[in-house]
Amino acid sequence: MKRLAVLSIALVVVSACSFAGEVKIIANSSVTASSITADELRNVFLETSTTLSDGSHVLPVLAKGGAAHQEFVKDYLGKTDSALQMYYRGLVFTGKASMPKEEGSDTDIAAYVAKTKGAIGYVSVGASTTGVKTLQVR
Repeated sequence: MKRLAVLSIALVVVSACSFAGEVKIIANSSVTASSITADELRNVFLETSTTLSDGSHVLPVLAKGGAAHQEFVKDYLGKTDSALQMYYRGLVFTGKASMPKEEGSDTDIAAYVAKTKGAIGYVSVGASTTGVKTLQVR
């Protein structure tokens, strides 16, 4: 019985860990980079930069919610969703930036990124990314 409890706990831990890294970064084919640093990604989505180190002009698109969104905001931006929304409202209020585009699903994000020059977004690892490129985060 004790062994079964330990095994159950181990499975829960492995399952929880498997969710880490369940986000992939996608970009429009006009973005020449094949990878992006975590700092570049943070700067683009916090709207402190509109270009990557290779000179590609980028435009961020966010998910309206969901597990991939929560993970992306926490892991790459170091914020909660509510803190991110407050951050964006502050940028808008001071005239420093406008609210980034938001889409409701992985499919909508991938479609928007595919048709919008310079667009960069994130989707769940299992999402179809036909028509967009996947960027490695380094």
